[in-house]
Amino acid sequence: GFHMKGLPIPSEGMKCLDYNCNGLPAWWITLLVVAYYEYYYDGISSLSQEYGQLMTVMVIFGNLVSVGIYLSGFILNKTHRMSGNHIYDFFMGSWLNPRIGNFDIKVWAEVRVSWFTLFLLTLSCWLQDFKVKGYDIWQVHPGLHVLLIAHFLYTNACVKGEECIVTTWDIFYEKWGWMLIFWNFAGVPIVYTWNSYYILYHQPQLPFGCGMGVIGMLLVTYYIWDTSNSQKNRFRMQLRGTFKERPWYVFPQLPWGTLEKPVAIRTDHGNRLLISGWYGFSGTRKIHYLMDILFALEWGLAAGFESILPYFYLAFFTTFIAHRGLRDNERCAKKYGKDWDRYCALVPYVLIPGLW
Repeated sequence: GFHMKGLPIPSEGMKCLDYNCNGLPAWWITLLVVAYYEYYYDGISSLSQEYGQLMTVMVIFGNLVSVGIYLSGFILNKTHRMSGNHIYDFFMGSWLNPRIGNFDIKVWAEVRVSWFTLFLLTLSCWLQDFKVKGYDIWQVHPGLHVLLIAHFLYTNACVKGEECIVTTWDIFYEKWGWMLIFWNFAGVPIVYTWNSYYILYHQPQLPFGCGMGVIGMLLVTYYIWDTSNSQKNRFRMQLRGTFKERPWYVFPQLPWGTLEKPVAIRTDHGNRLLISGWYGFSGTRKIHYLMDILFALEWGLAAGFESILPYFYLAFFTTFIAHRGLRDNERCAKKYGKDWDRYCALVPYVLIPGLW
């Protein structure tokens, strides 16, 4: 795997935890096992027929893991930033970095539980539609093509850039409580696959050409999302001296994913704030969040306009991202002071270029 150090953790005496980012080989091994199992045992497509049972297991398991991790924080004396209110602390968590030896459970669950499961459920819906329609790929609902490509690209991006996850706010600061655990084990796989199951069972009208148009939108969105996240995270790695070029098999490595001569402003805090790349070009501080919202829109468009249900995720996620954007802006303004004002003058928009 790709070995990476996290950010200094105050509760661990400013220690930088080590991470073995081997999500990519785990991902490809998973796909090979799934292909074998489907080819010889016709097994993966059956998941599309067991949504209720799977949802029940995910909900139960997510709650059980939450209770276990919460109690283990007390038993192992790993509690951190506790409020004294058990309901709130259970929701937020008791333990920041639950580990078994060097195995980081929180990083593992962030992608390998949530997104692997989501992709497999969408794949099961696609395979079931493929079989029902006589194994004719051209008869598969166009929306399922959209979602299969979308969920594959997103999951693959998460594992090929797993080293970027270890320095995110979720890993560095958020404790592993019910909020994150339940979302990893149940929320993402259940909520994010509603559209896949809706299309499979309701077959909403969506002309083939419209489906291909949504795929075109999706690919453009993915390019901006992937490269903007890559620019931001690799810039930070360059400053910390931890950046390493990934080998050829870690694909796709897209053009403009690494800024050769990044431009940034230096702050009194000691950090540098990136003002070039997609952030400078768009004038938007959260261009990657905007692409996440467009992903949600495209997932909804894949299901047409016969029901509002496929757009629930868009409404939910837009609200969530807007709140996170405001939270991040407030936190950075407090942290950087006048330097943040300088940065905002150069990159003026929070989320939507020209509007906000």
